Amino acid sequence: MTNTVRLSTAVFGRTLLGRFSRLSAAIVATALLVLSVSAYYATRMSLERQLDDELVEVASQVTDSVVNDLVGMGGLNNTALAAANVLLVLVRADGFTQRVQDDRVRMTPGNEEIAIARTQLGYSTRSVTGVDGQPYRMVAVPLQIEGARYALVLARSLLPTQNTLVTMRMLFWWLGVVFVAVAVVAGLNSGRKVVEPLHDLAVAVAHVTETDELTPTGNMDDTEVGELSRSFDAMMSSLAVSRERQKQLIADAGHELRTPLTSMRTNIELLVANEQSAMLPAGARGEILNDVAEQLVEFSTLVSDLVQLAREDKVTSSGEPLDLADVVSAAVERVRRRGHGLGFDVSLEPYYVVGEAPTLERAVINLLDNAVKWSPAAGTVHVNLQDGVLTVADEGPGISEDDLPHVFERFYRSDKARNTPGTGLGLSIVDQAVTAHGGTVTAENGTPTGALFTVNLPPAPTSSAN
Repeated sequence: MTNTVRLSTAVFGRTLLGRFSRLSAAIVATALLVLSVSAYYATRMSLERQLDDELVEVASQVTDSVVNDLVGMGGLNNTALAAANVLLVLVRADGFTQRVQDDRVRMTPGNEEIAIARTQLGYSTRSVTGVDGQPYRMVAVPLQIEGARYALVLARSLLPTQNTLVTMRMLFWWLGVVFVAVAVVAGLNSGRKVVEPLHDLAVAVAHVTETDELTPTGNMDDTEVGELSRSFDAMMSSLAVSRERQKQLIADAGHELRTPLTSMRTNIELLVANEQSAMLPAGARGEILNDVAEQLVEFSTLVSDLVQLAREDKVTSSGEPLDLADVVSAAVERVRRRGHGLGFDVSLEPYYVVGEAPTLERAVINLLDNAVKWSPAAGTVHVNLQDGVLTVADEGPGISEDDLPHVFERFYRSDKARNTPGTGLGLSIVDQAVTAHGGTVTAENGTPTGALFTVNLPPAPTSSAN
């Protein structure tokens, strides 16, 4: 009983499996209907044609006898007609009919047979219902006797033919039921194989929703469903990476924010306590306020950098190519104003790229700020854009070999940089911005001294650049 209910639900339910089963059954049922109807009518026409041929042949055999003995109907009697399984009527052109002696009237010729008698052309065939209510197949052939026009009409019962057709209809009906049932079962099995991966995918999605665990499906079938599962797994992997980056960013941000917040809180508490007890020496209050102002600037810079890093790594281009030389030039002018005492050796060639000018300018500014930070007094920052390669070099102490692999990591600060201003996010923002534009950025030690940063960005399409 339970299996029957499940089967009924699977077939008639509004599920994909039910639709697949019903579609299979409908296709098979339609095909069987077309084939059955075609076979039925083809068989019916064949049987009627065969019956007509037999009646015409019988008529040709008795024609000479009837012509020679019109009164006695060629010597035919009910016994002979019953042996041949035919009924015989002679129709004259004026409608007069003549039968074999003692023959019981079971069928009556009509206008079609009289027309054959009058025209003496061809022959006619049709199915009629006899006087006795039985179906007959009637054939009329032309006949002339002593100049008079007749039609020799023969008929044979259609009951055997109809019984054969009834048997065929019943056979087709039961075959249709059996094949449709087989189609439903086959559709269920085939549909289950198709739907099962989708069901597994749905279970995986439900599992992610309920448990928040980004578990891949692991379906590697070389099918459309397998491709969908692989896309889902790729999405899960991307979400997992994004989540880990988010967690790391939150953890690092919390750690980095704790220091300026703690320092500001301490200073503010000192100012509040001083308002009550005037315990600070002269000039200390101003120093604390200056310290708070510097910490607020550092805090604002850190928040701005965190917002920048929290952006998606997607670039929304204006659609028009931009000259990287203009972007670098604008960044140099901004940094030059705060790089007091430093020189800037700038050499720029036009180079068109596709991307966001503000994001690229922020990345170049961060590289220049890093160069300014590590440059000695009266030093020079070298900026060069040639053949599509941007380099920013300073004349500072350079980067230690231990720090080189980590300079673009978030919140990473070398031992030398721990006591200098900064958030440890500037170079991470550079790496994120350049990567989002499809480029690369590398760091190395220059010759003879200083750090050298190299940025490679893909050029804009030629048609766009022109």
